[in-house]
Amino acid sequence: MSIIICPGMHEARLTEHFISECLSSNSQGFTAKTLGEILVFSGESLLTLSSIHILQFLRDRLQHELKSPVIFISFSAGVVGAIGAASAWQILGGKVIAFIAIDGWGVPLAGNFPIHRMSHDYFTHWSSALLGGGSENFYAEPAVEHLSMWRSPQLVKGWYIDSSIQVSRPPLPQTAKEFLHLLLTRYQQN
Repeated sequence: MSIIICPGMHEARLTEHFISECLSSNSQGFTAKTLGEILVFSGESLLTLSSIHILQFLRDRLQHELKSPVIFISFSAGVVGAIGAASAWQILGGKVIAFIAIDGWGVPLAGNFPIHRMSHDYFTHWSSALLGGGSENFYAEPAVEHLSMWRSPQLVKGWYIDSSIQVSRPPLPQTAKEFLHLLLTRYQQN
């Protein structure tokens, strides 16, 4: 399994911090073996918006491993290019296990794979849900600054929402990091 990281247009050090905080081997029982390879698409230019460039990056890095399962984790402007690349990867025969969009406000999300949204406030959560997404999502409460979702997910408190449950259940309090770990733990078992 590979995790494909598609950051937004920001300093590379923020992505490095995100990976060390959420995906490092010392992070809640994850190891290089359980998480698989982490591939980071450069996120400091307009190329983050390009599905074609992200797809080419995947083809270069994964070469003959088209059937190897991948999980996309994208942030901000990176969500734009990543959703197109994930769909194209699947059309080419690749296996997309899940797509996680962190603060991809205003980006329509659809695909033949599980999709999850994580938002920095309630407004972004409900307005983005109108453009597609999955049943399991997260939003920060209290609201945080946009880059906090990427810079410090361990500090962002909020709510895990599961709209697939038939019986009305209150949202579960979690941090953004805990929600991300919940998803990754589930999908690494597939």
